[in-house]
Amino acid sequence: MTAPLLAALSPSHCPSLLTSTISASRHGAVTPRRGRRACSWSTARGRGGTVSRISCSSTLDDTPAGLITVAKPNYVKMKATVKVEHTDPSNRKVLHLELVSSDLDSQTGREKTPIPGDAYYWGTDPVCGHEFLLEATFDVPVSFGPIGAVLVENEHDKKMFLISIVVAPGNNESASVTFEGNSWIKPRSADTVKHVFFSLKSYLPSETPPGVESLRESELKAICGDGSGERNELDRIYDYDVYNDLGKPDIDDNLTRPVLGGDAHPYPRRCRTGRPRSDKDPSSEKAGNYVYVPKDEVFSPSDDLEFLLNKGLMSSTPGLWTMLDTSERKSLSFPSFTAIDSLFDDTVVEQPPSTPSAMLVEMARKLLNAWRPASDRMEEALQALKGLKFEMPKLIASTNQLQSQYIEFPFVSKLDEKEYGPRESGLTKELIEEQIGQAMTVEEAVEKKKLFMLDYHDMLLPFVNDVRELDGTTLYGSRTLFFLTEQGTLRPIAIELTRPKGKPPILAEAWSQVFTPQQWDGTGSWLWKLAKAHVLAHDSGYHQLVNHWGMAVEEEDGTLTLTIKDYPYANDGILVWESIKEWTSDYVKHYYSSAADITGDKELNGWWDEVRTQGHADKKDEPWWPKLDSRESLVQVLTSIMWVTSGHHAAVNFAQYPLAGYFPNRPTIARKKMPVEEGPDRAEHMADFRAKPEKELLEVFPSQFQAVLVMTVLHVLSSHWPDEQHMGRHMEPAWEADPIIKSAFEKLQDNMLKNEGIIDERNEAKDLKNRCGAGVMPYELFKRSSGAGDTGKGLPYSISI
Repeated sequence: MTAPLLAALSPSHCPSLLTSTISASRHGAVTPRRGRRACSWSTARGRGGTVSRISCSSTLDDTPAGLITVAKPNYVKMKATVKVEHTDPSNRKVLHLELVSSDLDSQTGREKTPIPGDAYYWGTDPVCGHEFLLEATFDVPVSFGPIGAVLVENEHDKKMFLISIVVAPGNNESASVTFEGNSWIKPRSADTVKHVFFSLKSYLPSETPPGVESLRESELKAICGDGSGERNELDRIYDYDVYNDLGKPDIDDNLTRPVLGGDAHPYPRRCRTGRPRSDKDPSSEKAGNYVYVPKDEVFSPSDDLEFLLNKGLMSSTPGLWTMLDTSERKSLSFPSFTAIDSLFDDTVVEQPPSTPSAMLVEMARKLLNAWRPASDRMEEALQALKGLKFEMPKLIASTNQLQSQYIEFPFVSKLDEKEYGPRESGLTKELIEEQIGQAMTVEEAVEKKKLFMLDYHDMLLPFVNDVRELDGTTLYGSRTLFFLTEQGTLRPIAIELTRPKGKPPILAEAWSQVFTPQQWDGTGSWLWKLAKAHVLAHDSGYHQLVNHWGMAVEEEDGTLTLTIKDYPYANDGILVWESIKEWTSDYVKHYYSSAADITGDKELNGWWDEVRTQGHADKKDEPWWPKLDSRESLVQVLTSIMWVTSGHHAAVNFAQYPLAGYFPNRPTIARKKMPVEEGPDRAEHMADFRAKPEKELLEVFPSQFQAVLVMTVLHVLSSHWPDEQHMGRHMEPAWEADPIIKSAFEKLQDNMLKNEGIIDERNEAKDLKNRCGAGVMPYELFKRSSGAGDTGKGLPYSISI
């Protein structure tokens, strides 16, 4: 099971039906003659979250055919086969199981006594050699009724990963009931609460079979935190807290960090750990030796191994990292662009490294070549990306057009002029019209939606002086202006870099300058390259926090028209959004016949209340929160959550190494100020720049140490894991059992395949200049399928790193 996306926001109240993978039907397949439905609620572990659901499957009331033995009259012999991963096989008892009936006792009106049994090691799974099979037998009264749940205790002395339980009468597999696990089981010595697993079919809370109703409620309560107690790494409890664990004040006062969350710094909440408070800073927690994530949300054992292997590569030469861990060596620049390109060249004849710098470059080259994907996409990236590409900017609007995602012209800072300098921008009407070749006036360009901007001016300017006090770095506030050409591409036409007034005792005046593309002026051309490097460093630092812009205008009929026709992210993203929305809509309509069903679902409303009031406590009273009062509003909420954690995150995350692995294309830091900046060293700086402009640019780029470190991290972040499940690939057994849900999921599968075909066609369309052409990488980030590693495509169901 993969992709529970709702749980990523507020898993402890994740409703029975509404998981990102969307559980199975209420009505189910046709039951056998004289049969009953075994119904229950489950919490199943997936790569990105916990699946909570009510489940059911068919079992016979009468003694089934095909029994191998009968313990005594009116009893049947049942067998449970348990599949577990990474445990120590032995002949001794491993698990204690108890079968729970979906029915109440007809005499007492209370739950029936569960039927116990012990599971022993039986063999190894013939397909997956690291998975082991356990077997238990039970004597079950024929009047017991459908099996709705299995209680599990781990008799082993270590944690165990339980994959599934299949209960069948004797060897009659056709009458089996499946209980999906995918969950970690604590040793009984560490957990007195029995783990509950429910069968597959989904139900609304009001339809819970009476025999497992209390189990459903107790299981939900078991994973909901109450704000008390300290978590350990085997817990599966969800609770909320502010980010008060970012610093280490007890080690060093300089490592004190502000708390994220609360009035001073509003922020979404994290999983609460309950660790003791810092001795020096009572508002902070003591540092822990691991990051707490509910155990069922962490990597599976195979993923853990893959992640550790990647970490091993990152630290494969610890002696080298230690040797380079000095300020002098960390600041070494690359001597040339040839040295940078050699990182990606596996044809370089190896020479024994003679210096720490050469050793670092050689290590990086070997690591990067070891990670090189089979498709060898980096060769395309080197050709396509050496032009220092920009992120998507925002649209410029006049005052009467202004919307939340637009920037108003003329450009005026909102910062205090006395502290930061003049508010007016140097990007004037005259300069803009000159740069667009007098093709139109600024007013006409704004009206035709031709001007766009990356605006990091007011955002970064307050931090410039503080950043400049750090060794080996600098900062500006920046504005970058683009013009939309007739070919549908954005052409950068001007960059404005600004330094605010200096802080005492350095009372320098504010400085600002506009740089433009210069084809015929050598000095101006190199200054343009330097200015682009600074802006890209700003954009890289902001990347993890920023959304792509949809850049769409709503027409009178409600349809959306893209402002930039050739915008691959928006064009392909809409395909995925619509596919998700159709699947979600089909699912919701199948379970909720009316708005009353939605408002009456106590678990659904408890989950949504928790999302707002606990997960986002600082914004809980904002008026923009949707109300779950109709099928349409529920579909919109679910589609948005599923889109953000699948398609949107995939587009932002898996492009990092393909697009930024060649770091001159997207430097993560600018280490040196512009040579034309006013100051006492300006004349000397300009003389050095004119003499060796390439050396100047290399000294602005990250150092060798910084570049290799960032490239390594980007590779890990951009890599797919071997057992990822991608959107529309895997059909849950419960979905397949319901004809309506099965049909809806098959539509999702078909839509995803069609989307891949459309994306391939677009990448071959010669009129789409942003995705087709010499040296232009095809845009594949919304193609569903991907193998393991760094591929630049693939849509996992959820965020896993």
